[in-house]
Amino acid sequence: MQTFQRFFRLSAVAAMAAITAGAYAADPIKIGVAVGLSGANSVVAPAVVQSSQLAVEEINAAGGILGRKVELEIVDDASGAVGAQKAFDTLVFQKKVAAIIAMETSAARNAALPIVSKGKVPYIYTSFYEGRSCNNAMYVNGWVPEQQVAPVVDYFLASKSAKTFFLVGNDYSFGRGMLNFTKKYIEKKGGKVIGEEFLPIDGSDWTSVISKIRSVKPDALISATAGGAPNVSLAKQLKGAGMTLPYGNLAIDEGTAKTMGDAASGMYMSASYLTSIDTPENKKFVAAMTKKFGADLKTPNELSEPQYEAFYLYKAAAEKVGSTDAAKVIPALAEVSFNGPRGTVQMNKSRHTPLSMRLGQVQADGSVKILQTFANVDPGAQCPNLN
Repeated sequence: MQTFQRFFRLSAVAAMAAITAGAYAADPIKIGVAVGLSGANSVVAPAVVQSSQLAVEEINAAGGILGRKVELEIVDDASGAVGAQKAFDTLVFQKKVAAIIAMETSAARNAALPIVSKGKVPYIYTSFYEGRSCNNAMYVNGWVPEQQVAPVVDYFLASKSAKTFFLVGNDYSFGRGMLNFTKKYIEKKGGKVIGEEFLPIDGSDWTSVISKIRSVKPDALISATAGGAPNVSLAKQLKGAGMTLPYGNLAIDEGTAKTMGDAASGMYMSASYLTSIDTPENKKFVAAMTKKFGADLKTPNELSEPQYEAFYLYKAAAEKVGSTDAAKVIPALAEVSFNGPRGTVQMNKSRHTPLSMRLGQVQADGSVKILQTFANVDPGAQCPNLN
């Protein structure tokens, strides 16, 4: 009898292994990642790629999605519109991906949306952005101005006695959109904007902008540049010019801040994700990233962590409907949630998500100290006309 039972157990194990092997022998589920490996976002792209790789590794180790292995298709969008068109065309029509999960500049996103519409591919946009970008195939799990601006402005008004503000940004949709919202919010709260300056997205010389800031002597400075290289050049030149006024950066992420050394020290930021979030889910995430990448780890940050959780949101949606059929998965993306490093995330508010926001200040060692936390901040009516 014992011999028979042992044979039965071994046979069962072998059968399960065969089933798994057979499932993984089937066509894999390809998920596309378009990201700025070159251009302005090349500073943050490596962390985004790493978080994507960890998510796929974990998902495959747990049986994949619907019993099928997940494969990454990573393409450089060059951080801009032309590159995004090429990248999305490759992913949708050549690679035939089941979904695209991507952190991109706003210019890249806007250029890619017509291709997403044509290909009818689910698209989870994982970057913070200026808001109100809507498409029948797109969902967003990054923050929008309604969630991110208030912590910085309110802190400057109340704790720094700021009455006058100078706004600096890159001259494209993100910079203009963020600072337009910020200006209205400052004025609504009784403050005054006494200067606004914008530099092209590929610009790197902020000398004339800094001279204007110095001439009007604002109480506080707020910037919204393209993530990555423009953040670095502006912060370093401000520090080099001896500017010491309170500085809130609406586009900085923790990873970029750590690469900037002393230039970022003292800077204020508002984020939905910071590595110092004290929860079991975040500790598990950081530990897994550290174990996988070791000395090559890029600091998990506001742009890479949403990328990680988006893979689990897609998995949940596909498994909810039992299919990777885009027509079924797209509506399901609003109905599923994931409890991850930032807390529970669900893209059910105009295809965006309520988020807990943290006001932080960059310390001398590059870490970010959390000063205040605001739970479940609503993104507002971003896309009310989409079903």
